[in-house]
Amino acid sequence: MADSLRRLVNIGTFNVLQEKLERWQDNYYLNTCDQNVARGCEIIELNSKVQGQLFKLLNVCAQEGGMYGGASVIKSRLLPFLGSTFFTSGTTSDVSLGVIAEATAKNREIDDLQDMYEDSLRDIEGDLRAKELENQDLRDELIEAKDDLNRSLRNSSSKNIIDEMEVRELRRKLADAQDELVRLRARSNLVDDLERQIRQLKNELYITTSKPSYLTSDTLDSLSKYRYTPRVSSPLSYDDPVQRVRETNLISRWNDLFSQDRLDAMDTLRTYSADHENNQRIIFEAVKESFNVAKTAFRQFKMKVRSNLAITHTGPETLEEAVQDYINRNVDLYDAPGMVSTYNGLGTVSLWDVIRKLNVNPSIFLPPDTTFAIVQPFIRECVKTAWQMSALAHPLDIAVSSRAELYDDTKYRRSYDSEYTAPLVNHHIWPSLQQGASVRMKGECCTRRGASLSRRSRSPTRSRSVSPGPRSRSRSRSCSPTRRSRSPSPRRTGIPAF
Repeated sequence: MADSLRRLVNIGTFNVLQEKLERWQDNYYLNTCDQNVARGCEIIELNSKVQGQLFKLLNVCAQEGGMYGGASVIKSRLLPFLGSTFFTSGTTSDVSLGVIAEATAKNREIDDLQDMYEDSLRDIEGDLRAKELENQDLRDELIEAKDDLNRSLRNSSSKNIIDEMEVRELRRKLADAQDELVRLRARSNLVDDLERQIRQLKNELYITTSKPSYLTSDTLDSLSKYRYTPRVSSPLSYDDPVQRVRETNLISRWNDLFSQDRLDAMDTLRTYSADHENNQRIIFEAVKESFNVAKTAFRQFKMKVRSNLAITHTGPETLEEAVQDYINRNVDLYDAPGMVSTYNGLGTVSLWDVIRKLNVNPSIFLPPDTTFAIVQPFIRECVKTAWQMSALAHPLDIAVSSRAELYDDTKYRRSYDSEYTAPLVNHHIWPSLQQGASVRMKGECCTRRGASLSRRSRSPTRSRSVSPGPRSRSRSRSCSPTRRSRSPSPRRTGIPAF
């Protein structure tokens, strides 16, 4: 009896029954009808098993009291419930208790699993709260970053406003500078007009002279009144400021002649002749003859200046220094009127001397109805530049050149259409500029194999007009397909620094 009672207590069947009732109550509205009926049947079966065990224990207790032990209590309270049909399961007490124990164990396992699930759920909820705290911290940091960004935007907007004010101020200053520039340009135009009038008066004065000489009576008077002004350095020195400044300006002008005036003259020649090589030869010969004529005229001019200054020269400087000083001061007076003026057909000695020499040159030609006067503007600029280069104390001159000469890399560079393995020059494109024995600016030439065998001759129907003038004629102009190629400016070598 005591063992059976202990086993029943250890199983905890009533606790299981109570828990099942509570769960059924909690899930009653969630379960279906079949599930609720199954739960009720399960509870009834468990309850009947427990009651059967209790009745068996009651029977054992009554038997321990004898024949009439507990009879009055049984009759009064439990007699109506005792019957042969009360225990319907057909199983023994041990089997029923084993089934109850298994059910209780399963229920305990389910409870353990539920406890584990609840613990894991609590852990997950704790992690979730931690993550929410981290998210809140991130939100706070984001808010702080947003505030910093707003402050930086406000600061940048204020800086932009300041920058805009500075830009407006700079624009206002630029407008004022442009207005000042317009005023200065107007003044410069006035100065240009005055200089143009002075040149016209000089040209008219030259035209009115009776004999074509570079030194007029006024010039002789200026020579007689000339007095040498002492200088820090000699006019014949390489370090003389006049020598250095004019030399630099003339080298720059030489570059402009090569890169601009030469190409303009080539365009003019291309409208009359489609032979690109012949046009290059014409340009080179024009520059060469311009230097020859300018040097000849300058020698005559310098001899006359020397002869006239020798009459009144007393010192302390040498005669050559006095001559060079006079040339430095007055060389511009004899540039345009004496060398390249073409007013009314007078004063055309040097300019048309160049054209005459081009007419008799056998290596170049033009169509019969065309003369070399078509490049007269280019020749005029070449003569001016050559005159000014010859007037330097240490003059600049072009290098001596000849047909089919050996190519010299120190004096020339090859053109784009040259044969780079050819040792001889086929024709020259631009002369090399020298000062004494040193090369100041490289020239350009075209080298080809068999250059010594190529002999270009003039057209047999060439019209040699010594004194070209305006006339009406029809020109057959064939435009050359050759593309205008602007060669780079000649490379400077050894220009003195200031």
